[in-house]
Amino acid sequence: MSEHSFEVIVIGGGAAGLSGAVTLARARRSVLVLDSGQPRNAPASEAHGFLSRDGITPTDLLGLGAAEVTRYGGQVRHTRVTSLHREHHSTHDEHGFVVTDDGQTYTARRLLVTTGLVDELPDIPGLRQRWGRDVLHCPYCHGWESRDQPIAVLGTGPSAVQQALLWRQWSPQVTLLSHAAPKPTDEEWEQLAARDISVVDGEVTALDVTGDQLTGARLASGHVVSFQVLVIMPRFVARGDVLTDLGLTTIEDPRGLGRHIEADATGLTSAPGVWVAGNLTDLTAKLVGAAAAGVNAAAAINADLISEDTRRAVNQRAVNRGDPFSAGVEARISEIVTGDRRHGLCPLGGNRARRGAVGIYPRPSCVVSTTRESVLSHFHRVMSHRKGNGS
Repeated sequence: MSEHSFEVIVIGGGAAGLSGAVTLARARRSVLVLDSGQPRNAPASEAHGFLSRDGITPTDLLGLGAAEVTRYGGQVRHTRVTSLHREHHSTHDEHGFVVTDDGQTYTARRLLVTTGLVDELPDIPGLRQRWGRDVLHCPYCHGWESRDQPIAVLGTGPSAVQQALLWRQWSPQVTLLSHAAPKPTDEEWEQLAARDISVVDGEVTALDVTGDQLTGARLASGHVVSFQVLVIMPRFVARGDVLTDLGLTTIEDPRGLGRHIEADATGLTSAPGVWVAGNLTDLTAKLVGAAAAGVNAAAAINADLISEDTRRAVNQRAVNRGDPFSAGVEARISEIVTGDRRHGLCPLGGNRARRGAVGIYPRPSCVVSTTRESVLSHFHRVMSHRKGNGS
């Protein structure tokens, strides 16, 4: 392959993309990772829930992952993909893609796209600046660090009560800010009361910050609710624009969480030759789950390439031999002529110099020429003799 041609190009260098790239590189595939350097968890100071890497910074984790890719011969480029389309000669059985970034054009046989998602946050002044610090959404990522602190849950949809009940596991001081959420049902009121979760009505119009610490929220009424951690439910929107020219667009998640790219269990999309992994297709995947999805997609891609490599080899073998005989037919002829099931007859005009060196390998007691012409001639004589004897 040329320096700009790869078996697989991975678009997106997060946990899913780098894990997939390492798996493919270890499978001896040529791999290029193209990453724009905009990880979803960049605002967070630490990453959690990733076995043996708990507390590592997101930047350091990705740096270690990129180093592993290059250790096995893969390449990582920090750049932005500007266009993506199929090669004109691609067929139903064999796929080819052209990928262009800010300065280069590359080709690939398969694609693994792991561009993640964007968290669409509530439009409240000051909220985005605190995102990933003391404005949070995932208790499995930040719950331990928020334990026993005063926590407020911002109600923005029908899951607000369940979100408040979830965070109650980490702190006994949980308040539900109704904001834009529907009123709790009678059953939900009972659940909130049983778990000592207070409910405050009113629209949140701003956050209060003292120094560099979140201290509460200001309501439209002017009332201030004090807390140290605000929990929100963003709308998750997959970064799928790069796939548009391949006929793939995001669809609404059936749980109402946002929009994602649809794929099967291995990450294969409806576009042949294109796999996705991580938050691009699974909106709620945690860090280690995204990494696992990248590995699974890479294994599926490698299997698909093996099938294509084998198909190409079979076709090329027939071309090189210049005749329609398959390995199975050769084996049958060998069994009849020499009593041995072996294939590999040399083509017409091939090496005829040494008996047994190429083609059919006769038993020591056999005196059989190894050229295809003589073997086929002997085969026809044997068959004629059998017919004459009624066998």
